[in-house]
Amino acid sequence: MQATKNNPSAEKYLGVLVTEIHSVVVATIDDQGLPVTRVIDMMLTDGQTVYFLTAHGKEFYRQLMRTKYVALTGMHGGEGMDRAEASMHVKAISLRGHVENIGTEKIGEIFEENPYMAEIYPNPKAREALRVFKFTDGVGQFFDLSTKPITRADFSLGSATEAPTTGYEITDACVGCGTCLEVCPQDCIEHDVVPYVIEQEHCLHCGNCFTDCPHQAVVRR
Repeated sequence: MQATKNNPSAEKYLGVLVTEIHSVVVATIDDQGLPVTRVIDMMLTDGQTVYFLTAHGKEFYRQLMRTKYVALTGMHGGEGMDRAEASMHVKAISLRGHVENIGTEKIGEIFEENPYMAEIYPNPKAREALRVFKFTDGVGQFFDLSTKPITRADFSLGSATEAPTTGYEITDACVGCGTCLEVCPQDCIEHDVVPYVIEQEHCLHCGNCFTDCPHQAVVRR
């Protein structure tokens, strides 16, 4: 199943991941069952999935082949700004899912789209060590702090037919008392009707409405 059929926005977010963010922190599990992270470049997307590569002699390769599952997070924005200002101009994407070794497939496209790779692996013989991986399925989150209010979205790709359901929602137990409105940092609760409705695309998932509601009308999604 194609990512664009799973979630129309998946193609857009994969494009952001590859072209704007590019370098991400990837987590796997080592032989002792402990988490290991490293920075990996997301090299290519076809709108349905994302491709990256590593050398078959690396521990990263061994871990990928053993678990065939990774989680990654990357962020972009705020370059040249001070810390306070930069933190408000960030786009971030997290993605986790199963991956597949597709051998040397897509090597040519990857080197064409990422010319700097030719400096690391300057000739075809040196490139024989490389193996390409792609996500066969995954669930992800997009987060944009540059908008006011913030923007977030869930997406899925491959055989993960549904995006993850996260955050909070307001139930019929709501009486319209307004307590949640006072504590919401993004002002993203619609209150024209009762029960109130959380605008999920702007919610920080801070949990203030959940903890402060005197009627326990807010639940985890």
